Amino acid sequence: MTEPISIHLVVDAEAAGERLDRYLARAVPDLSRSQAQQLISADQVALNAQPSRASTILRAGDMIDVTIPPPKPVALQPEAIPLTIIYEDADLVVVDKPAGMVVHPAPGHPGGTLVNALLARYPDMQVGGELRPGIVHRLDQDTSGLLVVARNDRTLQTLGDQQRARTMRKIYLAVVEGRMREPGGTIDAPIARHPTNRLRMAVVIGGREARTHYRTLEELAGYTLLEVQLETGRTHQIRVHLQSIGRPVLGDPIYGPQRRKPLFGLRRQFLHAQQLGFAHPADGRPLHFQSPLPSDLAAALDRLRQAAGGMPG
Repeated sequence: MTEPISIHLVVDAEAAGERLDRYLARAVPDLSRSQAQQLISADQVALNAQPSRASTILRAGDMIDVTIPPPKPVALQPEAIPLTIIYEDADLVVVDKPAGMVVHPAPGHPGGTLVNALLARYPDMQVGGELRPGIVHRLDQDTSGLLVVARNDRTLQTLGDQQRARTMRKIYLAVVEGRMREPGGTIDAPIARHPTNRLRMAVVIGGREARTHYRTLEELAGYTLLEVQLETGRTHQIRVHLQSIGRPVLGDPIYGPQRRKPLFGLRRQFLHAQQLGFAHPADGRPLHFQSPLPSDLAAALDRLRQAAGGMPG
């Protein structure tokens, strides 16, 4: 990102009575409360076209305009951050990423990322670009699960070819709000940057092609557990596609209903990259990996099932 990002927000009734800085930290992806306060102090936030304070209490219908300046360039530093390695060899690494970890440095996240951790574990992994060495595909910060990282340029190219040929198998588990109209299907809708909020994605005519396949695994009390398979890999694809059909991912702070209190003890979106499959770049042998639900998602699913069991038949 080399240009400032402009975001326009309209406060809904659910957020009325909330402090400006708290609202921004919840409504703007990857923005902490302290970063929101810094933007407000730097006059990068206008409330109803006027400067404001972090402590200002919002009202329904208030209009907020946020300008996020481009990040200052930073040099990547190795950081000894623990990682869960599912598989590794001389060519690649498969990581089970925890929720909360950013994959590569980005605005507001110059360190503490998966890339910083990988550079500490594999000092020779200078491949594929300065800020994203070896990154074949990414997961959103609060999406957990499996991803593969290349350790050399040949592997990066081969795995990239598999992604483009759509032979890499990526399957997710998601809980969505509401029940699906059909037990399974395909969402085929182009995705591009949101026309007014450049930190969001949206279904946009003329955007890049995007296809998501889904099937129902379990119906719960007003929610549905889905298995979701990506055919393409656009930014926020699963979250955008499910929101576009009126079934946002449970707990999604960007594409789902804005709530002050978490449901079912869930403090992030219920989205987990459960399965990953591809051909090994060196010898073509098929590799398949699976990740269990993390404890927070498993606990939320248990609560959902208990709620469903208490519903009248």
